[in-house]
Amino acid sequence: MADTVLDLPDEATMHALGARIAAQCRIGDVIALEGGLGAGKTTLARGILEALGLTSEAPSPSFALVQPYDLPDVRLPVAHVDLYRLDDADEAEELALGDYLMDSLLIVEWPDRLGDRLWPHALHLTIDIVADDARRLTAAVPDAWTERWSQL
Repeated sequence: MADTVLDLPDEATMHALGARIAAQCRIGDVIALEGGLGAGKTTLARGILEALGLTSEAPSPSFALVQPYDLPDVRLPVAHVDLYRLDDADEAEELALGDYLMDSLLIVEWPDRLGDRLWPHALHLTIDIVADDARRLTAAVPDAWTERWSQL
């Protein structure tokens, strides 16, 4: 697994990165978004969703936990998940997230709440606040994403 670091000076750049990632997404992919409150996880997820065709504002799934998006609203089904409110990894079992991998892209915010249950093929993106709108993204790129990541 290779790591890549990207400096993102503003929200527009984060959104554009989301669009480039969306162009490489496939059914069965997992994108794990990690970072503190306000780091930009949902912003990046919205960039991905918009590039997949979503024309309405994507709400943060903080309260619903799982926000599904289906055809024809997006070019491939997506389950956008926010695990912030979970106390332990056993609670994630009840969400049956693995079922989404059969026919959807899975975007998971707060993947640390899964403990050691994060799928090994997940593209793991950690977002750190650098200053004001500036962010630093560290990508842990698994073999399943190596070629696609190089095309971003």
